[in-house]
Formats: sequence, structure tokens, C-alpha cells
Amino acid sequence: MSESPRTNPAVRTLAGDLAARAGATDQRRLLVLSGDRDAGWDAAFDAVEGAGVDEDAVTFVSTREEVRFDRVSPARADSLLGTTRTVVVCDTHEGFSPNLFGTLSGVVDGGGLLILLTPPLDEWPDATTEFDAGLAVPPFSSTAVTGRFRQRFVDLLRTHPGVAVVDVRADGEGTVRRSGGTDESVFAGERAGPTTPDTAAFPRAAYEACRTHDQSRALAALERLRATGSREAVVVEADRGRGKSSAAGLAAACLAREGDDVLVTAPRYRNAEEGFDRARELLETLRVDASHDAGDHVLAVADGGRIRFCRPADVAETDPADVLLVDEAAALPVHLLTSFLDVDRVAFFTTVHGYEGAGRGFTVRFRDRLDASDHAVTDVRLDDPIRYARGDPVESLAFRALLLDARPPVDQLVEDATSETVEYETLTPDALLADEHRLREVFGLLVLAHYRTEPNDLARLLDAPNLTLRALTHAGRVVSVALLAREGGLDAGLRARMYDGERVRGNMLPDVLTSQVRDEDAAVPVGYRVMRIATHHAVRSRGLGSALLGEVRDELLAGDPLAGRLGSSDASDGAGRRTPVDWVGVGYGATPSLVSFWRENGFRTLYLSTSRNETSGEHSVVMLDALSRRGRELQTRHTAWFLGRLAGTLSDPLRDLDADVVRAALRAVDDAYRCSLTEREWRVVVDASFGPGLYSVNPHPFRRLALRALTVEERPLDATAERLLVRKVLQARPWDAVADELGFVSTGQCMKALGRAYQVLVEWAGTDAAAAHRRRYE
Repeated sequence: MSESPRTNPAVRTLAGDLAARAGATDQRRLLVLSGDRDAGWDAAFDAVEGAGVDEDAVTFVSTREEVRFDRVSPARADSLLGTTRTVVVCDTHEGFSPNLFGTLSGVVDGGGLLILLTPPLDEWPDATTEFDAGLAVPPFSSTAVTGRFRQRFVDLLRTHPGVAVVDVRADGEGTVRRSGGTDESVFAGERAGPTTPDTAAFPRAAYEACRTHDQSRALAALERLRATGSREAVVVEADRGRGKSSAAGLAAACLAREGDDVLVTAPRYRNAEEGFDRARELLETLRVDASHDAGDHVLAVADGGRIRFCRPADVAETDPADVLLVDEAAALPVHLLTSFLDVDRVAFFTTVHGYEGAGRGFTVRFRDRLDASDHAVTDVRLDDPIRYARGDPVESLAFRALLLDARPPVDQLVEDATSETVEYETLTPDALLADEHRLREVFGLLVLAHYRTEPNDLARLLDAPNLTLRALTHAGRVVSVALLAREGGLDAGLRARMYDGERVRGNMLPDVLTSQVRDEDAAVPVGYRVMRIATHHAVRSRGLGSALLGEVRDELLAGDPLAGRLGSSDASDGAGRRTPVDWVGVGYGATPSLVSFWRENGFRTLYLSTSRNETSGEHSVVMLDALSRRGRELQTRHTAWFLGRLAGTLSDPLRDLDADVVRAALRAVDDAYRCSLTEREWRVVVDASFGPGLYSVNPHPFRRLALRALTVEERPLDATAERLLVRKVLQARPWDAVADELGFVSTGQCMKALGRAYQVLVEWAGTDAAAAHRRRYE
């Protein structure tokens, strides 16, 4: 910013015109000030003045601090979520990212301006930014990061309606390249006001607190959660910025006023905070006494009702509630959503298109389970934005730039796909950039593959040097896709720092095996981690995911596809052969079905995290498929270490891990646990199984024998007996808890079942000495 800011009349006039047009339609406009950074700052002040807005309604998002307006650093831009600003100025010269643009595009109010200060648009794609540095994961350098996302964004800025572009210069002059016009027939603002149903059971004040007609319809649908004795589920779907969280808060206040205990859950309290604010405001309007405990996130109503928050993974363990409201349900895994159906009255609020989660994933994965439940399901969709009118050009730009509405191919185009009709393809970033339709199909599938997809993932897909994409296509349409990340191959210095606790970006599996398992050589081999894999929902259960993994494995056996990005000297072994890949691996939140899928495709368990994800409640599992001698050496030693520590971890930090996850993870180890009991230990096991001996006197040989039984290919016990071994012997849970969980009528019956299980194991694995001692009880 210059010492004596120069005025820019062209910018001031254009900003005033944009603000007038935005105000007339209750929409927003985007102004791009392209050029020198200091000149852009001077022009931004002119734009704010030309817009004629209150200085208190202006926020600058920048790393620079010398500004008289409200300022937020890019790293803290999330603090603006839930707030409304008339003008937001974003300095993209430092700290800009797709996530940041997604956040700011939802903050500006109708009639306002979003102003971007950018380098010259022709130069911006090739600029090196802090975000780029984050994409340069070791061993790749920042020079390997590309600017494809910014190139695509610049192309949109130059063509999208409602975007004005001014080239600014240090001398204060500016050239208007685009005036920000729109097709008024397409971008015609309109906003329907709220209404109160004639038969409304909730107070009229609740409906008057709604901002749109859609929001009042949602509130009316939520009346079905009132205590009537029936099991009810309400699904509220909306794009971001439609007021679904506010509707949840208004409904929660009404239900708590009637005496209900309302539990609210969301990935983070921040997601539900707006709902709590609206609930508190409505209770004040209704003159209902309520106390707010901000630390515990509890809003207690004088008449006995209350509204409280807890994390999704803790819902099952907290005090039962009358009503459960699940905000940002699309950002939660299906097994948690399914568990919420234990509550008689439940509502799911889900974002269809947005950076908080993908509602399409909620629809495809969970909806069948919801419809099959015994809840009466009511659906309502919110289309009207809260902060601005429909047809807003800034919102439509955000959708296009960030692919917030990306979808896989329609069912009819791929429903005939089989393993015989598909082709294996490498989808390069340049090819995707040149084919917008295919890019949308691919990203739509990747969104479905993970319940937490964000705009930054699009930039990673297009620009990160460590990522590569493989797909199966049917008649040119993508039906299955795998996103792969190259990991490992790190130098000794970086491996040592990783061992000492330094986090190394983009190397998840080597990082876990180094920092957690304490293997300093884990990052020597080169491997590819399957970051995400997804198959079109219309063709699932046809083996296409497995077929894709098989093709990936065959390709990696032939050599490293990304070695060339590290430099020509690393691309081959000197004899013209591609450098080898040592392993292909995966890390994910463990569920029994997922572990079984990866085991069936040749992956073997190496690690189970001792802590669970705060949102999903799942423990992560790391699995590996060795492709070379170095890979097999890595897999062999970590298999031995994994089995060696299980007796300790399962009885302590993994004591609550789901028994079927334990069973699946042990079934997927590369080598069976070697169990060699002494004659004395066999006597202890035989006496407790067939005679009056006690398991509790010396559990150690029982645990070793259980590990053997759960890791061999031909399992000697049925599923119930295996769960009993996991819960009682390996996890050392109390007898009464085990008996209750596994459906035994009494603790005594549970004890006898454990004895019978070990009778089978004695006959199956016992030595001659054990057999001789066994005959004592015949």
C-alpha cells in the first residue's frame, strides 16, 4: 500500500454502480482488482468509498494489518461463518485458497460486494502462493506444483456474469475490463417472506422469526417432532446459506419450551452455534426463563426442557434425549447416522452442496436405511437463500468454481457397466481441465467417496504433484475412480525429523509407522496410498472397485508412474526400467465391512490407532499390500510388531473397539500369531476349560491362544465365540457387560460359553501333553 494512497475514480464509480445493481436485486456482485498489490489496496479503499456502505459493515481478509476496517487473517476466516458483512475485501496475494473463497462467498449480504485483490490475471496462475507450498509434499518441490485451479478460476472470472474486472496500476489509473453486468432474466432477485400455517402448533413468534417462506415450511415440518407417541424423522435438505441451522434452533426452542430434552449434535459446536443463538433469542422473545451454560453448551428452560450439544461419537453414551437434531448430517459417517435412529424423534439437517459436507453422500448411502426404519419420514427442502435473493451471481460463481454441485453420471448412462465393459484409464489433470464435464463427473464421485470433501480437494486434484487419478470408464463415462498419493522415498534427514516428531505433509502411512510405531526406516520404501476410491452407486456390488484396485496394482508393479515429476534422474533405474514401487496401502476409519473389502483385495493390517476420530468415533486402520522385496520387509516387521503389541493395546486403549472390527482386522493380518504355550500354560488352559480351574488366575495363555485362533486362515470358532474371545479375553471387559452385550441370559452362561470355546481350541491346537492332561477329565 502506497504512503499516499492514490484515488482511482474508475474504481469508485464502478463500485458504486455495482452496489446499486446489487441493492436493486437484493443480490451480490464480485469486483476483481487485478494488478500490483499496493495499487490494489489503494483501489479497494476507493471501492469501499464508492459503494457508500457503513465502515462497520466492511471486513478485509488479509495478512496485512494496516487497515482501519475490521480485519481477519485468512487463517481465521472461518470465524466469519454465521456473520453477515456488506463488503468483504479479500487480498489473494497471500493466504488465498479455494476453501477461503468458499467461506467468503457465503458471508456477504444481499446488496453487498465481494472484492478480490489479485495479481495480474495473466500472471496469477503461475504465481507461487502459500497454498502451493502446502501442496508441495516431500519429496516433491514447490516447482512441481501447478496452477491449474487458478487458471480455471481466472477463466471463470473473465466470463461469469456479475463479475467486474479492473486492471489497477501503481499510478492510480485503472482500466475496466468487465463491468459486471448480468442477464436480468436469469439473475432476477426475488425472496418470498415467511408465513405462519393456520394449524401451527409452535408459537407464532417462532414463524415470525423465520427469514424466508422456505424456512417457515421447514419449521412447520419440524412440528412432527412434538411428543405424540409416534416415531418420527424429519429430513431438512438445503444448499448452504438457506437457514437450516436457524430452523433447527427455532424448533429446538419450541420443543424445549414444551418440556422436551433436545440433544443437538454436529461435527463441531461451531456448526450448531447459530441454532443455539436463534433458540436463545426466541426463548427471550417468548419470555421463557432460560439459563445458558456456554462452557457445557446447555440451554436449560425453567419448565424442565433443555437444549444441549454433544459430539456425534458421544451421542450413544450421553443421557438419552427426547429429541435428537443432527446438524450437518452429510459430514457424518453412515454408521453413526444409523445409530441415531435409536431415538424416537430425530431430525437430520444436511447440506446438499457446500463445503461442510456432501448431501448427495447422505442421500445415496443413508437414505435407504432411513426409509427402511420404523420412523415416519418427512422431507422438506430449502431453496431460498437467507442473506440474498435467488439467482445470485456470486453464489453461482462459487458453485462453478468449486464444483459444489458436481455429480457423477446419471444412472441410465452407466447402469449396464460390468467388469467386461469398462476400460482402465489414467485421468491426467490437464485432460480434466480441458473437459469440464468429465471433471464434474470425477469430482462428483470423489465427493461420494468421503463424507468430508472440501473445495481445497479440487485444487489438490488439479495441482498437487504427489497425486494421480485412475478410473474405470463405461462408454466414456466414469464409473469407478481411485485417487492415489505417492508416499515415502524420503531422505535420511527428513526421516530423522519425522521420527523426532515433525509432521511431514502428504506422507500419512510412513508418518504413522514412523512416529507412532517408532520405525525410522518406514519412509524409505516408496508406495502409493489409496486416498479415496468410489464406485457409482448404480453399479455397486459388481466387483468394479476390486477390478480397479487390481488394475492399479498391476500398473504399480510395472514401476512408479510419478517418478518423472521428481526429475529425470529419478524416473528410471539407469537401465531404462521405471523405478519400482514397494507397496500400495490405505488408511481409513475401520468398520467390519471395509476391513473385509480391503482384505479381499490383498491388503493386510499393520496398525490400529489407539485413539478414535472425534467426529466419527472410528479407530483408523492402516493396511498394506507389498509389491517388492522392500515392501515385503516393511510388511513383515510391522505385522510382527502389530501382533506383538495387541495383547496390551486391546486390553487398554482399544478396550472399547468394536469386536467385529477387531475380528476383521485380525483376520486381515499377513501372518498368523505364533502361539507356543509351555506345558504348564497348557495345563492352566485345560483345567479352566474342562475342569475346576479359573481363567482369571492367569489370562496370559488364554490371550495368546485367542490371538492364534483369530489370525489363522481357517477359523476354528463361530462368530459368537470369536466375539466372546475379543470382549472378555482380549479386551478384559467385565463379565456382566460381556454377557449383556452378547445376549447371554446370565453371567454364568457366558462363563460356560467361554469354557466351551477353549475346549474347541484345546482340541484344535493342543500339544500331546495337553491332550494327555485333557484325558484327566474324560
